[in-house]
Amino acid sequence: MSLSIAIVGLPNVGKSTLFNALTNKKVEASNYPFCTIDPNVGVVKVPDERLEKLAKISKSKKIIPTVIEFIDIAGLVKGAYKGEGLGNKFLANIRECDAICEVVRNFKDENISHVNGKIDPKEDRETINMEFIMADMETVEKRILKTTKEARGGGKEAIKLLKLLEKIKNLLDKGKGARELDLDEDEKNLIKTLNLLSIKPIIYVLNGEEENLEINDGEIIKLNIKLEEEIAALSEEEQKEYIQELGLGQSGLDKLIQASYKLLELITFLTTGPEETKAWTVKKGTKAPQSAGVIHTDFEKGFIRAEVVNWQEFLEAGSEAAARDKGLIRTEGKNYIMRDGDVCHFLFN
Repeated sequence: MSLSIAIVGLPNVGKSTLFNALTNKKVEASNYPFCTIDPNVGVVKVPDERLEKLAKISKSKKIIPTVIEFIDIAGLVKGAYKGEGLGNKFLANIRECDAICEVVRNFKDENISHVNGKIDPKEDRETINMEFIMADMETVEKRILKTTKEARGGGKEAIKLLKLLEKIKNLLDKGKGARELDLDEDEKNLIKTLNLLSIKPIIYVLNGEEENLEINDGEIIKLNIKLEEEIAALSEEEQKEYIQELGLGQSGLDKLIQASYKLLELITFLTTGPEETKAWTVKKGTKAPQSAGVIHTDFEKGFIRAEVVNWQEFLEAGSEAAARDKGLIRTEGKNYIMRDGDVCHFLFN
């Protein structure tokens, strides 16, 4: 499944530098607003120590990790929802993404100007979030006008949607994002086509470590993005050595990638054998047949059963044959909900 995260923020906060570090693609990162006009896209592998360990036991010829797409969106400015600074184009790019990674500047550097002339992480965050809220307000108000006419005709779906839209509008009026609403799956599906910006799950990257940022609508990860870019430029072996010297368990980028994966409420199941060990991505709560369908649509159509073993039990057993002999491989049917770390073999017609 294709998953994308938009890297957003004001100009000159470190977005493109973060993108470079994540993808090792040297897109331009210059000291002026709107340097990035068309979004740069990079595919990033999700770090997963389980793959190498499973591949070693299975003597796999290759390892294929799961991936996330990061999209470097140009710097937003106040008034973006009205089209300021090519804002409409940039907001449209964000609407197409599954989640948001908002970079907030928290470092001082006289050589890198700040679009507002001062370093204020709280104000910067509020500026960006208010642009999302105002853009969503326009979208919701337009849909309310249309849905009100439909609701007058007595349509049950229209009446239900109208109530939901009014609930969202009330929240937006208070300067709060739609993600703060606790919506059930039916409600989420009702407004899915609106592609609201403030409902997308969000993670904040605080670029610098001078102070905290208090928020209640997402996770915060502190990074020194320039340092992370330097680490990412090293070979994998040199990266490991440098990270150990710094006394860290993993790089900040790896933490961000893994946090982004969790933000999207994803889990990984695994397949392993002589040809390859591979990570597969599904949403939490996905059942076995639909998970099999991620590998191939025929697997879902003709699903019979799944043979499943936890990855740690697989490692402890030492081989698939040993895991089978010890009774660790379970047979699961159509209602089985996939768990993170399941090693699977699907049987189908």
